[in-house]
Order: sequence, then structure tokens, then C-alpha cells
Amino acid sequence: MGNYFQPEIETASREELLKIQNEKIVKQVRHVYDNVEYYRNLMDEKGVKPEDIKSVDDIRKLPFLSKADLREAYPYGLLGTDLKDCVRIHSTSGTTGKRVVAFYTQHDIDLWDDCCARAIIAAGGSKEDVVQVCYGFGLFTGGAGLNGGSHKVGCLTLPMSSGNTDRQIQFMMDLNSTILCCTPSYAAYIGESLAEAGYKPSDNKLKAGIFGAEPWTEEMRQNIESSLGIKAYDIYGLTETSGPGVAFECEAQTGMHINEDHFYAEIIDPETGEVLPEGSVGELVFTALDKEAFPLLRYRTRDLCVLTHEKCSCGRNFVKMCKPMGRSDDMMIIRGVNVFPSQIETVLLNEGYTPNYQIIVDRKDNTDTFDINVELTPDQFSDKIADIQKMEKQLEAAMRTMLGIGPKVHICAPKSITRSEGKAVRVIDNRKLH
Repeated sequence: MGNYFQPEIETASREELLKIQNEKIVKQVRHVYDNVEYYRNLMDEKGVKPEDIKSVDDIRKLPFLSKADLREAYPYGLLGTDLKDCVRIHSTSGTTGKRVVAFYTQHDIDLWDDCCARAIIAAGGSKEDVVQVCYGFGLFTGGAGLNGGSHKVGCLTLPMSSGNTDRQIQFMMDLNSTILCCTPSYAAYIGESLAEAGYKPSDNKLKAGIFGAEPWTEEMRQNIESSLGIKAYDIYGLTETSGPGVAFECEAQTGMHINEDHFYAEIIDPETGEVLPEGSVGELVFTALDKEAFPLLRYRTRDLCVLTHEKCSCGRNFVKMCKPMGRSDDMMIIRGVNVFPSQIETVLLNEGYTPNYQIIVDRKDNTDTFDINVELTPDQFSDKIADIQKMEKQLEAAMRTMLGIGPKVHICAPKSITRSEGKAVRVIDNRKLH
């Protein structure tokens, strides 16, 4: 047997998974129609009744939900159960408008913990492991999700939350942590801090890391793996669908398996809403098949990716999603060109720089300005102006090749860009576009 938490589900055949999904979607649509007035109105407007949904093939008849709907329905408009049956809320770290508030029954939390437990075991975890959870606790879902999953597996769990890096390192070394859970940018920072404290990667007992909550590239994965001496696994989720654990990477590291007994995934054209064939790049849409308190149907994530049913060496038959390639709403249009932060990170890591950067976009005299601040490591730093200018010119040329547009690159001293212990702030867009 491989590394499975619930082998009977994780290795179920496609036919068995489809049977589970078909049974659950019929029940879930009825549950939502009967209990969520906001969505019932959307269905009525579209002329769809619960009895029209007989299998997951009929999902495309249902209306979409977007973040705008969640804000409009705030706080209780999408609640699917009595409030007295809910035991917790979480909220997005959104910076604009009303926050999204998601509700959970105890059953919802149990299923979420199972999903995170699957992720931990897929990363090689067992009850012998010490799991250090440095995602934020509180309204953010990261800490609670991995904490619950770690308990389900039976690991010794260190609920550290984010921040206080000196203490993180002390506990990591003293308690022999074996699995690290945090954002990729914080993992990179911990690796940097360990090196500065004089530790080599072989000095820690870490074997794996489970990193998510922000986009990161393959180059950044290699950077983290070498700095910490681990295997770095991706995990995916959204507050709106419960939190981390919607999808997770296995040892093959060729995409993230979606927990299809709980979440049904579609890829759509972000412009038309049309469902696209397998292998197409498009916007990821999720339907929660068995959530009670916050049962979202056809929720538009805005994440752009590809789904594949290719056979995986790990033995799981769950569909796989690639790393999100960006977000349809994170994409910046600068001087008419589509730019994703992940493209900039790829160039920096390929050219031997750290993933500590900041993009600043502004508009002067009706023209977009596009600046990138790039931080050097102490080894790279030079006080010779000619050296710095040469680096800037080389990076500008590499960026132009990748993006088709030339930014102004500014080389910065080590540690000059503010470190984030949660999600890194990579983009500052000062244009008044709305």
C-alpha cells in the first residue's frame, strides 16, 4: 500500500468516484435549493430546478457564483444550515470590500481535516512525524486546516502560527520538526534565516514541506528544497471551499490531486463561461459536493490552470490540477500586455536571484510605468555602481524577452524589501483603474 490516509477513496476507480459524485450532487443541489434563498433565486432566474440535476454532467446547467455574490450575500445570505448548527467561521484575507465569511458545521470540519490529513500522508507523513504549522491561525484557514489534518494523522503538532522566526527555528531544531507547513515565501525566509544563523540544510530534521496560500514557481520550489534540504509539496484551497486541502501533491510532484469525493472541478473560458475540454487552460470552478454550512455550487476561483486525468504513479485516480498559472483577476495589463507576477519570479530565479521582489505599476502622463525592485543576497551585493547597472540591464533584457515589455529594474540591498510572514505583497498597482 502506498501513502494513503483513506485508501478506499484515494485509490477508487474513476467509475466509483463518478458514482460518489453523482449521488452527492443530486443531494447537494436539493440541499442548496431548499436552504439557500440567494442561490435558489439564481436557479429560478435560470429556469433550473433540483430535479434537472441527475448527475455531475448536469452541473453546467447551474448558475455560477463569484466573489461578488459572496460579498453581496454577506454575512448570512449563503448559509445552508441553521446558525446554531455552525461551530466556526473563517474569513478571507481580502484587502478590498467586504470580507468573505465561510461557515462550518462540525461535519464540515471533520471532512476538511480528512482532506488535509490526505495531503500530509501524501507528503510522506505518519504518526511518527513532528509537524510544524507556521500558517497563520485565526480567521485565515491555513493554520486550522493543517493543524486539524496533522491531528487526524496522529502527528505531534506544533501550532506555531506565523512570525517570530527566531522561535520557529528554536522549536524546529529543539523538537526535531520533520514537516514544515507555511507559505512558500515564508519557507524561503526560514531557509535564509537558518543559513544566516550558521545552520547547513543537513543540520535540521525536516524531510518535507507543505506550502500553499500564494502562487510559487517550480524554480522557487527548487530554491526552497535546496535551502532546507527537503522535498517541497504544493497544497491548494480557498476559504470559500473550506481552506487548504482541496487539492494536494503526491510524491510524483506532477500536479495536485483534487479530493474529488468532496469537490467537483471544471475548467471554463473566463470570458464566456463555457466549459472547456480536458487539457485546456482556463478558469477553475469548484462545486462543494458535501459541505453543509457553506455549500457553494459552481464557484469561480479566478485561478487559471489545466486539469488532467493522466494516470499517476502514486496510485490515486483523482483528477490533477497543475499549479495555478496566475489569476484571471491578478493578471496586470501593462501598456496593453498581459503580465503575471509568476513570469517575473521565473526570470529572477532562472537568472540566479532570490524570489524577494516587488512590482510597482503606476501611470504618468497617460502611460503606464513598470518598475521591479529586486533584492540581492549578501554574496551578490556590490557597492560598485557599474556592477549594479550591469545586473539591472541584464535583468531588464531577460524580462523583456519573457514578458514582451521592458520594465525598469532596480537592484536593492539585501533585506531591504519587507518580509511577509503571511502572503507576500508582490504587486503595488498605484494606477487608478476603477
